[in-house]
Amino acid sequence: MTDRYESHDVDVLVIGAGGAGLRAAIEASAQGAKVGVVCKSLLGKAHTVMAEGGVAAALAHVDPSDSWKVHFKDTMLGGKMLNNWRMAQLHAQEAPERVRELERWGAVFDRTQDGRILQRNFGGHSAPRLAHVGDRTGLEMIRTLQDHGVHQGLEVFMECTVTKLLTQDRRVVGAFAYWRETGRFVTFRAKAVVLATGGIGKAYKITSNSWEYTGDGHALALGAGAELIDMEFFQFHPTGMVWPPGVQGLLVTEAVRGEGGLLRNKAGERFMERYDPKRMELSTRDMVARAIYTEVKEGRGSPHGGTFLDISHKPAEMVKKKLPSMYHQFMEFANIDITKGPMEVGPTGHYVMGGVRVDAETGAATVPGLFAAGESSGGMHGANRLGGNSLSDLLVFGRRAGAGAAAFAAKAPPHPGLDPAQVAAGEREMLEPFERASGPDPYSIHRKLQDSMQSLVGIYRNEEDLTKGIEEVRKLKSEWKTVRVEGSRAFNPGWHLSNDLKNMLLISEAVAACALQRKESRGAHARLDYPNTLPEFGKVNSVVTLDGDDVRISQSPLLPMPDELRSLFEPEPAGVKA
Repeated sequence: MTDRYESHDVDVLVIGAGGAGLRAAIEASAQGAKVGVVCKSLLGKAHTVMAEGGVAAALAHVDPSDSWKVHFKDTMLGGKMLNNWRMAQLHAQEAPERVRELERWGAVFDRTQDGRILQRNFGGHSAPRLAHVGDRTGLEMIRTLQDHGVHQGLEVFMECTVTKLLTQDRRVVGAFAYWRETGRFVTFRAKAVVLATGGIGKAYKITSNSWEYTGDGHALALGAGAELIDMEFFQFHPTGMVWPPGVQGLLVTEAVRGEGGLLRNKAGERFMERYDPKRMELSTRDMVARAIYTEVKEGRGSPHGGTFLDISHKPAEMVKKKLPSMYHQFMEFANIDITKGPMEVGPTGHYVMGGVRVDAETGAATVPGLFAAGESSGGMHGANRLGGNSLSDLLVFGRRAGAGAAAFAAKAPPHPGLDPAQVAAGEREMLEPFERASGPDPYSIHRKLQDSMQSLVGIYRNEEDLTKGIEEVRKLKSEWKTVRVEGSRAFNPGWHLSNDLKNMLLISEAVAACALQRKESRGAHARLDYPNTLPEFGKVNSVVTLDGDDVRISQSPLLPMPDELRSLFEPEPAGVKA
């Protein structure tokens, strides 16, 4: 059965070619493993390029008092203490070296007067900590990692989508995939697999995320028997474009506020004074997103349903130099010169803090042979991610997952033959939509899913909406089982979407079910019916597993933090607001 397909053998298969995937592949290759990288899009088109503002690392170039301990504390407080403390510790300790390493590989960062890497302020960070390249940091990171990886001889399978992980004796041993151009199936035999597929934002109607972000890694992990944690925590970035409609949700980098941008309502008030008078525009993303949402809801919004973000009080040349992408973005799409007037912005679905439960040291999932890094892994960011922590997360844990996968592969037995029954099931599932004489098209189901998630599992939540949201998603899951696709397998976007939908529906149910279970407000998860942060929920992670087709939700205790780290938080912050 498996002989019918094109097949490739590697030691480590990395799924995803963003920052985490490339860094994992580079590390695994450096450890002597034969590495294959599969990416849904073209190499260099990863969504990491949308992380514009900077990479958070306590280099202490601008503020000499900054240190890994301060960065660790900021990260834990931003995540409302729900983070995996060991991940947050390793991240804070190792981020500076990962940034310097990137520089050695050719990344060109903005500079201080004396020639060191320049750093800027960002929300939730108590020091200027973000190393940056104007407002194009993610692009520079991808360019650097891609160049370095290509020169290492990585084998890259572009425009290839993995639809199923293949297992043997409860161990991940390969993957079933298809070429997007031709629709032909391909199998990979691997001793270890690293998931680095990014986020889930395309389940929402208004999102900064690109078309690739359909929860693939999360769904693949669940299907292979792994656990997800904390899926209720989905971050809405406070500032996305709201006008014109064609670019609604497109990211407006936090660097605008980091460089001194001010948020005002239609009356001209700096409304953040009402919500976080100490940090104002540099408050955490969950706080600013809810503030903007509230201003609009209470009638103080801008003409197109957002608020105003203004950087025009700064010198025009400084704005063009520090924020070139934002300047061109608004000129091109909205015909607005941000050096002369304000932008209209509103919350946009951006980042999922939840993901595959992993070991902090190695990135290993709860199923042998499976690893995860970046946005598809959970634990590092707790209940809310600080801006800039994602890019350093990619570097730190991409490297660790790559090393963990290479070490696992080195001890693994030779490649087993892939289970023909699993391969046949993967093929059958992909071909069934073509064989149906009637049924809904994938686009209509996707629209309904996005509408449901946006309105029922959004910035503010309550029991009634969440219960309805779960019912809607389950109804759409049933509908998806009858989805019909027309045409051939070559160049068929409807077929691609039908597979993406399977993943988005599964993960959407996980998000809504975890949100229903967490009867409190914490970080990015805000319940109107449970507005307080409760101590008992601060001691547990939500856990998602799959039982057949059914999503199962439970809780597991948080890893206890050692005394020497806990002492950093004493006296305990009184009444930390959710």
